[in-house]
Amino acid sequence: MKFSIAALLVVVLGLTGCSTQQLPDYARPLPPGANALRPVPAAWRGEIFAKVAQQLDDPGFVAALGRSYDWFRVASAKTHFPVEGVTYQRARASVDELLRLAEMPDPAAREAELHAQFSAYESVGYNGQGVVFFTGYFSPQYTASLTRQGPFQYPLYMRPTDLQTDPATGQVLGRGDPATGVIGAYPARDELESTGALAGQELVWLPSRLDAFSIEVNGSAKLTLTDGTEMFIGYAGTNGREYTSIGRLLVADGALDKNTVSMPTIREHFQQHPQQLDHYIRQNERFVFFQEYAGSDWPAGSLGFRVQDERSLATDKKIFPRGGVVLASTELPDGTPFRQLMLDQDTGGAIRAPGRADIYFGIGSAAQQLSGRQAAEGRLFYLFLTPR
Repeated sequence: MKFSIAALLVVVLGLTGCSTQQLPDYARPLPPGANALRPVPAAWRGEIFAKVAQQLDDPGFVAALGRSYDWFRVASAKTHFPVEGVTYQRARASVDELLRLAEMPDPAAREAELHAQFSAYESVGYNGQGVVFFTGYFSPQYTASLTRQGPFQYPLYMRPTDLQTDPATGQVLGRGDPATGVIGAYPARDELESTGALAGQELVWLPSRLDAFSIEVNGSAKLTLTDGTEMFIGYAGTNGREYTSIGRLLVADGALDKNTVSMPTIREHFQQHPQQLDHYIRQNERFVFFQEYAGSDWPAGSLGFRVQDERSLATDKKIFPRGGVVLASTELPDGTPFRQLMLDQDTGGAIRAPGRADIYFGIGSAAQQLSGRQAAEGRLFYLFLTPR
């Protein structure tokens, strides 16, 4: 029996939109020893590969695919594998081959090659039945000043010269003593902020603590400076301390629902309760440093490369292989089906477990509105070369 793509991804796979009330436990972690991915049933592969073949040459997808291609050639990429039994070599070769197939002009020929060379896998979802909850995120823009003045009282800092990292992996080694060469643990957030240890290292100043915190969470930002010029900043390292998710703290305290916690809901909470912000921020010992970089590289995801509107996806990188090609099947806020070939190129503090995924919607107010309303169930498929 052959299903249409709508039947396969909606009826057969049980796609449903969701309200934000009485949500299932989408953040449920994997049971010990369980896999996050499993092979899809043979009856589904034809429709999946047909949909993939149709979108392989889409310019937006090809641009995003090219960034994954570049990331796999960064030395540190090897350190993130294997995941779910997928080796670095297999993940890289899969992206390389899909980039080659994207250059083929005939969708039928692309589909035949997919059948011959690739296997499809699906997320087990929150319930072991493949159901994934899709939310959305966007890249905000902020106002900032190069000097401390007026309302601009909250700094972001450049990377300190005494921060030592492994040149191959980027792992933080600690603070180097220039006199002795001894490397010790880098101070936690509270010490860095309370002692003025970073004085003179300010990169920019923001008009609110919440804006500065949001940029730390996002890892990059587009800034409009007081003179009207634009500046792009991005990740330059951390102090190497353990990251504590403020979203998780708010959930634990009963302030937010664990299924709908996201950067927009966190911002909304602190806008309503600004007196709580310092209390929660100080519980996160990790401190992020920034640098200016070219606008062509903004906004960057967790791979360090630019993310693409509706073609980059954020998932839990502890359980899913990064950089690979995925097919997301869900609905947009207006009920429009979203059957999109994407790249797994980002992560997020609230995106944990196999039942969560976050669609990147772009930059500005329209993307903000769309991402804030995105909340629907669906399915998530991964493509890798079949082992020989």
